[in-house]
Amino acid sequence: MAIAKEGDTVKVHYTGKLDDGSIFDSSEDTQPLEFVIGEGQFLAAFEKGVIGMGSGELKTIRIPMEDAYGPHRDEFIFEFERERAPEGFEPEIGEPVPMARNDGMQIVATVIGKSETAFTMDANHPLAGKDLTFDITLVDII
Repeated sequence: MAIAKEGDTVKVHYTGKLDDGSIFDSSEDTQPLEFVIGEGQFLAAFEKGVIGMGSGELKTIRIPMEDAYGPHRDEFIFEFERERAPEGFEPEIGEPVPMARNDGMQIVATVIGKSETAFTMDANHPLAGKDLTFDITLVDII
């Protein structure tokens, strides 16, 4: 039986969970995730977790926040003044909004508050500050 190694193209099914058991993502009801191990398409710790698996094998890996999306950083929370917003801009709290930084780089920030004069935005990744657990099934090595 073939064993997955760096450079292999693999197909996996996965379920991602938080410490409270809630599921934040899963491929179980869709097509398997296909990627080349080591190309950095996904979290490095996720890709490394597939190394050594055989087809049909199930494995659970835990990725600490430092190796996932890092800590939640207060400096990524900012006020976006309503006067700078496009006309009709009225996102709901919890809504992700694509934005451009001053240097032109595109980011996605989540609306976490509103006032008469501004929106409070959080540019942290939604999983920042969280340890992640993945149940991974290696479907195939291509």
